[in-house]
Amino acid sequence: MENNIENKEMTAQQSLGIITEMMNNSRRAILQNSGKHFILWGVLLMVMSLVIYELIHVTRDPIWNMLWFAMPLIGFPMAHFIGKNKVEVPQSVISKQLHGIWLAYCVFAVVISSVFMFIAPQCLTLIIILVFGFAECISGISLKNWAMIVGGFIIGVGGAIAAIVLRSEAQLLLFTLCGLILLVSGLIVKSQNK
Repeated sequence: MENNIENKEMTAQQSLGIITEMMNNSRRAILQNSGKHFILWGVLLMVMSLVIYELIHVTRDPIWNMLWFAMPLIGFPMAHFIGKNKVEVPQSVISKQLHGIWLAYCVFAVVISSVFMFIAPQCLTLIIILVFGFAECISGISLKNWAMIVGGFIIGVGGAIAAIVLRSEAQLLLFTLCGLILLVSGLIVKSQNK
């Protein structure tokens, strides 16, 4: 009888070990892919924010903010293209969480942008940057990656404080800075997970 109990405990420990190993393998595979995507979206965010900033600065017409809606139209096909050679990631709790986090961010960003553009455009940058930083930080927590956690915190908290201080089209340059932080996070993640 005592021997059966020990075997059951070993089986439970072995099962827990296998589950832990699978979760860690899933995290590593996701991180290998995430680096490329962070770099892509970081560069795209920097380019879009600089283009929109320059157009608004030269013309003094905030209608150029509508170009933000082109970002997913450009970014998603590019992300799909760079994802063709990605490390295969089996569906797991972590991959589903990350998908949900970034899908929620995209929905929040589009809805908030659509609404706040007309009601309170001065709050738009603050809210988008805060939600963006939160999404990156939560992703970093899920993946146990300090570069993503710190990058998300800097974007969310630092960007929100800067958005409160800046009150002109210069707020758009905060998105350039966010893109740079996302790019650096992606480079760090990529170098950590070769």
